[in-house]
Amino acid sequence: AMKINQNTVLQGQRVTLVPYTSAHVPRYHEWMQSEELQRLTASEPLSLEQEYEMQRSWRDDADKCTFIVLDTERWSGQARADEDCMVGDVNLFLTDAEDPTLGEIEIMIAEPSYRGRGFGKEATLMMMSYGKDGSVEGNGSQDIGQENEASICMFKKLHFKEVAVNSVFQEVMLRLDVSDQERRWLLEQTNHVEEKSYTELQLPAGVLET
Repeated sequence: AMKINQNTVLQGQRVTLVPYTSAHVPRYHEWMQSEELQRLTASEPLSLEQEYEMQRSWRDDADKCTFIVLDTERWSGQARADEDCMVGDVNLFLTDAEDPTLGEIEIMIAEPSYRGRGFGKEATLMMMSYGKDGSVEGNGSQDIGQENEASICMFKKLHFKEVAVNSVFQEVMLRLDVSDQERRWLLEQTNHVEEKSYTELQLPAGVLET
C-alpha cells in the first residue's frame, strides 16, 4: 500500500517533505480557493469537509503518495508548526495497475513568493528519487497546461521530454524513462537529502496522529 510514506520526512536544502496529515488541511483548503491554482491544477474548489475526506483518501489509497512541501529553513530553524512553513505539495500516482514501474508526478508551489526559486525543482527531484526507491522504478510522466510555461520548463530541465500535445485540453505531455544513467544522475542530485521519522520529530508536541 502507498502508506509507505506515512512516517517519512525527507529533508533537503530548500524543501522538506512531510506526510499530508489532517493538520495541513485548513491551509491547503485556503490555497485551493485561488482561481489561479484551480486553473493551473485543473481542479474544482472543495468544501473544507470534502478536503478532509480527500486527505483521508490520499492517506489510505494504495496507488497514491503525497507529501506536503515545507520551507526547510523556516521549519528546521525556528521550530515552527508545519502549517506555518507550507509552500505546496508533491504527488506521485501509480497510473497503471499492470505496470508498477509507471507513475505520474505532480508538483504545486502554492505560495507565489516561493515560485521560481528552485523549491519545485528540489521537491520534484526528491519525490522522483523516493519513488525510485519505494515504488516507481521506470517511467514518469506529467500532463501540464500549455499556459504553464514555468512548469514545462522545469520538467524539461529534469530531463523530461515532450511527447504529445493535446490541443483540446490545452495540455502538454512530458515523459521520463529512468535508465541507469538517469538513476545515477538522480542520486547525485539528491544525495544531500536526509530521511527521518515523522513521529519522532513530532514527539515534543505530544500529539500523534494515528
